Amino acid sequence: MNLLIFRTDIKTKKKVKIIKPLFNNHSSIIKWSIDIEDIDNVLKIEATKNLNENDIINLIRTKGFYCKPL
Repeated sequence: MNLLIFRTDIKTKKKVKIIKPLFNNHSSIIKWSIDIEDIDNVLKIEATKNLNENDIINLIRTKGFYCKPL
């Protein structure tokens, strides 16, 4: 299992709802969360070994959000 951690610009519950289907329907993502109270809006993802940081960055960018590994 991989633990992937990112800084994002996902700052509101409304924005979290935009990406929720991406993560909930992704077969390689086991668990995920976004801390919108944190200054870096930290996204944590528990994923299977076949998912990497670039996969997540590309997935989030399809919805127009910024994402950078921490």
